[in-house]
Amino acid sequence: MVLSIIKGWLGEKETQFGMWMKLGNKYLRFHNIIIPINNGTTQIDHILLSRFGIFVIETKNYNGWIFGNEKSKYWTQLLYGKKFKFQNPLHQNFCHTKTLAKHLNVDHYNVHSIIFFIGNTTELKTKLPDNVMTSGLSAYIKRFKSIVFSKSDLNLFQRKIVQLKNLNISTKEHVANLNQRYSKTDICPKCGANLQKKLAKQGKYAGNYFFGCSNYPKCKYTRNIKTSKR
Repeated sequence: MVLSIIKGWLGEKETQFGMWMKLGNKYLRFHNIIIPINNGTTQIDHILLSRFGIFVIETKNYNGWIFGNEKSKYWTQLLYGKKFKFQNPLHQNFCHTKTLAKHLNVDHYNVHSIIFFIGNTTELKTKLPDNVMTSGLSAYIKRFKSIVFSKSDLNLFQRKIVQLKNLNISTKEHVANLNQRYSKTDICPKCGANLQKKLAKQGKYAGNYFFGCSNYPKCKYTRNIKTSKR
């Protein structure tokens, strides 16, 4: 566990250093930003501000083979013959980009999502969008060359993000917020809308009840209802 935490920390620092070396001073970099939302907090690994757009980077320290697609709720990691499921990072980072766009009061299409796997032996085994990668992070960011923000815009964005950092919300507080948010059965932990008890009518869970977001189809969060054993 400790070794995994150290490797994750080193991977994050390597990502930060790589962006600092390759992107230069045209990009303002912020790391580990925790933003208050209406039902708790959300944490963003890396934010880059530039006149060419805003880039929100979700880093994943996963080794092995990665399988997934844009629409699936979970992706799969295959490592040493064992399979592990994890939340679709594209969905996860979509929430981050929407939150940041709202906080900075900018159009969402100018906030770009990037998923960057930093494991040393990671291989993406299914066809995924260009913004999901194991290398070439800086080269991908440099593809965006059209100016969409002014210098005064960047100054305003920078001040707003510094204000967020000055809130000093700790990672411990953020994790506590997450645990509380995902334990509720009345509020959607993703968008804050009401959860509704629904009956699955088809598929392998047909006949079972589950909690679904009332904001569907905009938000597709669901949670199985655990039944007690007798």
